[in-house]
Amino acid sequence: MNRRMYVGLTLALATAGFSTAVMAEANYPTKPIKLLVPFAAGGTTDIIARVIADPLGKELGQSVIVDNKGGGGGVIGAQETARQKPDGYNLGISTLSTMATNPAINPKTPYNPLTDFTPIINIAATPNVIAVNPKFAGSANYKAFEAELKANPGKYSYGSSGTGGIQHMLMELYKSLTGIQMTHVPYRGAGPALNDAVAGQIPMILDNLPSALPFIKDNRLKAIAVAAPQRLAVLPDVPTFKEVGLPQVNRMASYGILGPKGMDKATVDKINAAVKKVLQDPAVKKRIEDTGSLVVGNSPAEFAKELKDEYETYKQVVAKQKLTLD
Repeated sequence: MNRRMYVGLTLALATAGFSTAVMAEANYPTKPIKLLVPFAAGGTTDIIARVIADPLGKELGQSVIVDNKGGGGGVIGAQETARQKPDGYNLGISTLSTMATNPAINPKTPYNPLTDFTPIINIAATPNVIAVNPKFAGSANYKAFEAELKANPGKYSYGSSGTGGIQHMLMELYKSLTGIQMTHVPYRGAGPALNDAVAGQIPMILDNLPSALPFIKDNRLKAIAVAAPQRLAVLPDVPTFKEVGLPQVNRMASYGILGPKGMDKATVDKINAAVKKVLQDPAVKKRIEDTGSLVVGNSPAEFAKELKDEYETYKQVVAKQKLTLD
């Protein structure tokens, strides 16, 4: 083989290889996609994933299979996603607990939330609510609530779904901004905390709206303030934290899709576009809104900024409040 033929063959093979790579990228996906939920089945995170999975699979032309892997406050499942190949076939559902609050308070978190993942899209955001037992002395409205707490520093306690979760950290942010002193009582999940708040074992709770709302509607708990962009149709008389002068506390829980770090931009953009199209379906939108959540559907860059901002906010809360896992 002469030199000219050798160079020509080399270029041809290189071109063929390049074309194959582009074709494989353009044809994504060619097999089922796993969507890992870092919590057990049945919670809001799992519900959002399952609402999205089937129509997303139809939009992409391959099945999207939901896989639950709970434990460690969502850390075990998030770590599993971070360890996968960045080929677009192993995605995960993100939450603020896994991507912001837990990493902020736990120095032993086995991944870096800012560098070990590829943010793809924020699907939905869920309002949070402070709710009190109706017999609590400051239950009339937000003004009475704050006045009672400030008049009795250290007297009251609040419950949350667990140390390091979004509810715990958001209440600590509230305390840091208002100077209010309360004792945190962590529970193993929102259910037991809600039950104790209803029974009067603890006077109040900060929780995701979907799980607290049935108790509020039944007048077994009284809503004081909500973390949401505007007042909610289901609680029209309850002010947002922004309305009471605390815009920093107006932070919702969120549920997004991400993958391992290093994912190809074309693959990310394809998944993002497909999810956005799914979220335009009135039936999908209704199912998400029925959980008390608000549809988001933003860009990868916007989602990445949101995660970074939340993580940095809660790192500051941990430092200011001197919080630990103990």
